[in-house]
Amino acid sequence: MPLATDARIQKSPEVMGGEACIRQTRITVWILVGYRKLGVDDARLVEFYPSLTRRDLDAAWEYFQEHPAEIEDAIRRNEIN
Repeated sequence: MPLATDARIQKSPEVMGGEACIRQTRITVWILVGYRKLGVDDARLVEFYPSLTRRDLDAAWEYFQEHPAEIEDAIRRNEIN
């Protein structure tokens, strides 16, 4: 059963290995935060992922603020060298 951390961020072992994702998608918070760290703004992220809404992005940024170690660890684990 998925663990809903709020209405927009969900974690389920069956989806993306349990990473925090935007509601009912396979879009992880860590990938969004990674793009933001590269200077990609919210408008561009919505172009990359048209299913995202402003509220989804706000939820992702809030989740990152509340769980920075989790998201930073996911970014490190998924880095391509």
